[in-house]
Amino acid sequence: MSCFFRNQFFQLTCIIICLFIGACEPLVTQFEDVEDGILYKAKHTEPPPASVDTVKVMTWNIRFGAGRIPWFGDSCGDRVILTEDEVLTNLRGIADKINEVQPDILLLQEVDINSKKSAYINQLQWLLDHTYFNYGVLASTWKTQFVPSDGLGRIYEGNALLSRWKIIAAERIQLQLRGDQDALTRYFYVRPCILKAKVAVPGLDNFYAVDVHITASTADDTKKRQIDHLKAELDKITLSGGYFVAGGDLNTIPPGAATTDFCLDNACPGEIFHDPNHEPFHKEGHHFTHEKTWLVDLYDTYPSAVPLNEYLANELHYFTNTPKWDDFWQKKLDYLFTNYKWVPDSDSTHQETTALSDHVPISAKWEVPK
Repeated sequence: MSCFFRNQFFQLTCIIICLFIGACEPLVTQFEDVEDGILYKAKHTEPPPASVDTVKVMTWNIRFGAGRIPWFGDSCGDRVILTEDEVLTNLRGIADKINEVQPDILLLQEVDINSKKSAYINQLQWLLDHTYFNYGVLASTWKTQFVPSDGLGRIYEGNALLSRWKIIAAERIQLQLRGDQDALTRYFYVRPCILKAKVAVPGLDNFYAVDVHITASTADDTKKRQIDHLKAELDKITLSGGYFVAGGDLNTIPPGAATTDFCLDNACPGEIFHDPNHEPFHKEGHHFTHEKTWLVDLYDTYPSAVPLNEYLANELHYFTNTPKWDDFWQKKLDYLFTNYKWVPDSDSTHQETTALSDHVPISAKWEVPK
């Protein structure tokens, strides 16, 4: 997700107006370090499995139902506001894929709840009501009454978790904000978080599902600190004797990836990078060379649904992202980890979902401890 706030004059004007009229609701929602997640329930529920040997888990950044529409913020496009028909068409495709794969627990990122850019559709409730899931929970990553840039307007989106089984408790855990932005831009910008939910999987009283969306673009080490924070939360679950499945869009590439710089591949028309006479030298969010070891601790500590050696032996097979709306997948940014066991060879990287998002869903079966 690229920077959307290109006109600071309008940002400042909006803040002054809101202060002048004495708006009773904050222009941008700030969050505590830890807050309760917002619980949801499907309109019609079904009895979940009473006993299981495995739990299928899937993670997917659904790009707020935009499919592969060339949106201005991430794909060199010029679209800002989507129509209701466009969003519903994409949501139906997403629901069809979910119903085909049949995960028991689904980790989603970039889910809009009430945003102008996606026709104000509550996508979490819509997906609950058009799939077999019974329960959901939301942790907001971006909630503002009005973004005064490019016509974005109201935004309310976040990480969402869907489950067949009851969600006993859930926390929104704030991650560090970017340190490379001016205060005004940071005020309106995304507030990334971890969503940690305790789920009533049969036979387990200490099972957690963890959903995260790491910041896409930083010129400092904010992203590294967010990844370290994620690992620390997973360590806490492990030290308490709990089990977890964790995943999401980590917005960085695996250790040892053959390609670490995508600036030239992803340059928009008229953009120039890797030229000492032009600034910036790198395209924001597309240069990963300095990040190539940032996931080493996660891989060394917790089993990945796609083991690192298997990924490195066939990288193309496991790619999950591209910003190019008309191209094949380019790199891996999406992951699943656990502190127990994945069923061997149960993982799938669903690269056939070409039209549904700029990210690929990945799924795997988790072995239930006995």
